[in-house]
Amino acid sequence: QVQLVASGGGLVQAGASLRLSCAASGLTFSRTGMGWFRQAPGKEREFVGAISWSGGSTYYPDSVKGRFTISRDNAKNTVYLQMNSLKPEDTAVYYCAADPTGGAHLLPLNYRYWGQGTQVSVSS
Repeated sequence: QVQLVASGGGLVQAGASLRLSCAASGLTFSRTGMGWFRQAPGKEREFVGAISWSGGSTYYPDSVKGRFTISRDNAKNTVYLQMNSLKPEDTAVYYCAADPTGGAHLLPLNYRYWGQGTQVSVSS
């Protein structure tokens, strides 16, 4: 079965960096589009980055553009989210998601598989 295992979260101070990883198994990763989303308590799930199957297309919302970078290593079946200049408002549970059709999507409904989430907490 498909598994997405997210890791790399933690508690950091504002201005710090973290790199999240999402290891995928049970699917043809090199043909899979991947996305990262986050959800803070009491808020809706929010898009933070997406990358197409080849890595040739990436998308970000304005809230993280210039601070977050999504990348992938198809040899390792892993997608990454490098987060720099973290702010307290970045505090959330971060989820990775997979679309086996290969697209990079902004909406959660376009992703078929989801990881378990990893907590990121940023103190001021």
